[in-house]
Amino acid sequence: MSTASMVKGTAMPASLPWSGLLALSTAAFTAVLTELLPAGLLPRIAPALGVSEARVGFLVSGYAAASFVAAIPLTALLRGLPRRRVLTGALLGFAVADAVVAVSSSYFLTFAARLLAGCVGGLLWAMLAGYAARMVPAERRGRAIAVVLAGITVALSLGVPAGTALAGALGWRPAFGVLAGLALLLVGWVRWRVPGFPGEPPHARVPLARVAALPGVRAILSVTLFLLLGHQVMYTYVAPFAAHAGYGRTGVVLLMFGVATVAGIWITGVLVDRHPRATLLAALALCAAVMLALGPYAGSPAVLLGAVALWGLAFGGAPTLIQTALVDASGPAHADLATSLQTTVYNAGIAGGSLTGGFVLDGLGPGALPWTALPLVVGALVTVAAARRHAFPAVRREP
Repeated sequence: MSTASMVKGTAMPASLPWSGLLALSTAAFTAVLTELLPAGLLPRIAPALGVSEARVGFLVSGYAAASFVAAIPLTALLRGLPRRRVLTGALLGFAVADAVVAVSSSYFLTFAARLLAGCVGGLLWAMLAGYAARMVPAERRGRAIAVVLAGITVALSLGVPAGTALAGALGWRPAFGVLAGLALLLVGWVRWRVPGFPGEPPHARVPLARVAALPGVRAILSVTLFLLLGHQVMYTYVAPFAAHAGYGRTGVVLLMFGVATVAGIWITGVLVDRHPRATLLAALALCAAVMLALGPYAGSPAVLLGAVALWGLAFGGAPTLIQTALVDASGPAHADLATSLQTTVYNAGIAGGSLTGGFVLDGLGPGALPWTALPLVVGALVTVAAARRHAFPAVRREP
């Protein structure tokens, strides 16, 4: 690069290091696709492994449980190692796990491979935002994180449907073989274009409890939990809710949501470094307004689809805004540990929201889902509004 800014004595590129950030974004894409692809292939995988579709579903829940359990201890255990070595090790773990799934005819071996994938997935999610933050100056941190987390949106909106279509054309085993090959290619890409950073020396390691107690961190984790609980209450059961509203084309509803999330993350990338607090408040307020509209007016197809599009627009950028706030509050040096906490809270929110929505669906019916999600989203909004000093300041602090 022709110009650079000096941050803490280290030369940083004046523009975004696109190749390295896109490698991290592709790593996020690979992780999401590895986690969710079995869900769309249950009827194909079950006969090949000689088990029921319900037991194949455990391949998804087992991954999520392993990620939940492993994120914090693995991150803490490996924090002293060079960061790029840990990152490539996680990608090699994905390659091995996906390759085993592609060739295994044993359910128990396949399940073990999925547990391995979940463990390295938890480790990877704890690293990505902090890694992106260390690759750029502080004033570009939010945009760098947005680029990396865009891999999640691309995987959900394009990757999972494409992977399912590939499995339909060639078989489910080649689909996992392609994933294994992609993870191997990523190892080379990361070694070529992603800078290496040292691990934490023993004398500089801050205990996990102290990271959790840093000003602003607990408020940010609370916002993560509230938002994911509210989101999953609705998103998990969007099909029965749409049917209850008289609109049975769930695929169209999900497409509207997916396309809108792409727009949401693009808008967030533009605004996150200049107006992070205002953008997050607007996103959460829009989510709350959507739940308020879906409660009484979802019977109108125009209202239903319009509200879902606004929901996707608002939710698409929220993870970037929250993770940027977390990295700012913890500092890039402690971002991996802080993000491992968030990964655990994130998975807890997904599980808790799905469970809560299931109870509401069985007990009160689909019409009660938006009213259940609304106070949870409002809880996230109120927390952001109140935590303006350390967690979500009006002006981002320099490191």
